[in-house]
Amino acid sequence: MKNSILILLIALGLTIGLMTLKKDFQDQVQDNKQKAFADTTQLQTGDLLFQDLDCGPLCDAIEKVTTGVCGAKLSHVGLIERAANGRVFLIEAYGPVARTPIVTVLNRHIDRMGFPLVIIGRLREKYDSLISIAMQQATALIGKPYDDAFILNNDSYYCSELVYESFKKANADSSFFEVAPMTFKDPQTGLFLETWVNYYKALHQPIPEGEPGINPGLISRSDKLHIVHLFGFKGNLPY
Repeated sequence: MKNSILILLIALGLTIGLMTLKKDFQDQVQDNKQKAFADTTQLQTGDLLFQDLDCGPLCDAIEKVTTGVCGAKLSHVGLIERAANGRVFLIEAYGPVARTPIVTVLNRHIDRMGFPLVIIGRLREKYDSLISIAMQQATALIGKPYDDAFILNNDSYYCSELVYESFKKANADSSFFEVAPMTFKDPQTGLFLETWVNYYKALHQPIPEGEPGINPGLISRSDKLHIVHLFGFKGNLPY
């Protein structure tokens, strides 16, 4: 009888201990999330927000064939806009070009510790004069359709194309961020990734292998930017 009571007490103690640890962990996650969202006060109009989205096989395929700054896996980018009242938005092509509240953006992919997987890049000071016109151009494109085919110059826009075209306009219609030949092949096998094969088959279009394009990772590695803030990424990323 005494042994049974002892076992029950031990089990109860362990249960209470685990519940306490779980609550402490949940509280820590919430604290981290609140701190990350408070850090948006550091964001400036014209900053570039790079994000590791968790959108399934397509994001995985994007990250497989592109490389972000210091190896970060990046599948989205947009332009930060800080309104006169202090509210922060992202002008982005997540679907049709839109102005999205920053909280919505940060909530798209939160790691297990409560941090959004986001990197903030900022133009180097000598390029500051381009920001105003780039923002005007990005704003003028709000409502334009999303470019599912990832092809330049077709009056629709994927995320990094929106950033590219906005700064191209600001730079007297000369490329500011550089494009590069696109690849949809697995870097290990040299074969087209099945995700891309199925994706373009559904679009009834050929895979635009080798065509000029741009991606979040490529922009993040530009020497025209410096990294000013991290949300949730680990490692020695350059500030």
